[in-house]
Amino acid sequence: MFYEIVSVIVRRMSAPTEPRIPLPTSPDAPAVSSRDTALHPRPALDWRLRFGALSLVWGFSFLLIKVGTNGYAPFQVTLGRLLFGTLVLAAAMVWKRERLPRGARTWGHLAVAALLLNALPFSLFAYSELTIPSTLAGICNATSPLWGMALSMVALSEDRPTRRRVAGLGIGFVGVLTVLGAWQGFQGLDAAGTTMALLASLSYPIGWIYVRRTLAGSSESNLSLTGAQLLIATVQLAVVTPLFTEAPTHFALVPLLAVIALGALGTGLAVLIQYGLVAEVGPTTAQMVTYFIPVIATAAGVAILGESLTWSTPVGAVIVLAGAALTQSRPRTSP
Repeated sequence: MFYEIVSVIVRRMSAPTEPRIPLPTSPDAPAVSSRDTALHPRPALDWRLRFGALSLVWGFSFLLIKVGTNGYAPFQVTLGRLLFGTLVLAAAMVWKRERLPRGARTWGHLAVAALLLNALPFSLFAYSELTIPSTLAGICNATSPLWGMALSMVALSEDRPTRRRVAGLGIGFVGVLTVLGAWQGFQGLDAAGTTMALLASLSYPIGWIYVRRTLAGSSESNLSLTGAQLLIATVQLAVVTPLFTEAPTHFALVPLLAVIALGALGTGLAVLIQYGLVAEVGPTTAQMVTYFIPVIATAAGVAILGESLTWSTPVGAVIVLAGAALTQSRPRTSP
């Protein structure tokens, strides 16, 4: 989350392909395009402050999911999140006079992207937090870059295995085993909840590979594509939710506020902040938010929700992030 995480970095898909899949930095990974090439005016708020705000918003998303599921079914939490996130982006599109994308082909690809990047992982994280702490969900989200690198080596012909990447993958998955306490036989671990959180993290890079193959070089703006993607995901959950849940008989206030904040801030506003950061400081700097999300998610879960924390969780998280950073780094080249 990332929420989802994550976020993913907003890259211009029409640029010369780099030998890396875009790093998912959150569960709110938007579709990307080649239209947004004009220089953006420098915002009044320093980019470091916006970077910090984005880290906090995405880091606290796992806590908000946990609070939301205390009063509502996981599908209802996801539907509310998508609905309020879509409303924020819709307001931004009206303000900037953006139009929704045109063409059945684009909408068809966005429907798949909405499922893989929003509806499915958001729902899996919500269900996982019924049985696992938000701290573990946040750390599972940090495995997305590892899944992404592994999949891109197979699915994207331009991504070639290197010693650095293979080492990063190996280190990262050692970190995952550390977090899960593999040497203890995974005692005390809810297998179903943890599996759902890891599948949610896997869904992001699968979605990004699909986007990279189908929507590369789209003439639509990032805001237009992302607004349409969230709209479709909202419709998908609006269809599914009544089939598996009953309408709430009363509306618990605190969980409702958590869902509203999760959608409006963690999904809608966060995407807008991310666009500005990428435009101002570039994707390399903007993607560093990835490494703050699990730290904040862990601190929030322990300090606010009182979740327990063993030594293996933070140690394993550091190893996971080190491996992810290594897979995304490049060897220095001589000038």
